[in-house]
Amino acid sequence: MPRIELLTDVQAVPEAVFDACLDVGMHTRSMGTSSERAVGGVTTGRLTAGDAVTWEARHFGLPWRMTVRITDYRRPHGFTDEQISGPFGRWHHEHSFTPDPADSSATVMRDVIDFAAPMGFVGDLMASFILRPYLRRLIARRSAYLAATLAGGPRPAHEEVV
Repeated sequence: MPRIELLTDVQAVPEAVFDACLDVGMHTRSMGTSSERAVGGVTTGRLTAGDAVTWEARHFGLPWRMTVRITDYRRPHGFTDEQISGPFGRWHHEHSFTPDPADSSATVMRDVIDFAAPMGFVGDLMASFILRPYLRRLIARRSAYLAATLAGGPRPAHEEVV
């Protein structure tokens, strides 16, 4: 199963980063390249424990729809969203927020995504060679947008292959 891990330094305290990551409007703005929008469940405001949202977007020129639920909620330390319906065989996205030990007004934001594509062996190949790089870039862009919005300028997001 493919895994993506991204770390992003954000010049904001963990509470602010946590709240921004669960804000539906912020998410929509951060995903502008895919025209993502909330079309079901919680469609405005801030998501919280147990909430579900259905996202509609265009990826690879095709319409996609995915419903996720917030299955773990530990403000301000982290939360997890998991697909309950959509295109993936599995989607498990852990978000964590740790104070930066070198800067008390900064946060290290960590995204860990475990996912699987449907369609068996063919899906596994697509996930490894097409979806994983695409999703890594998409999440890195989103993280950079959040960092820029919260702090006036992003620090680089970098991937750790685990």
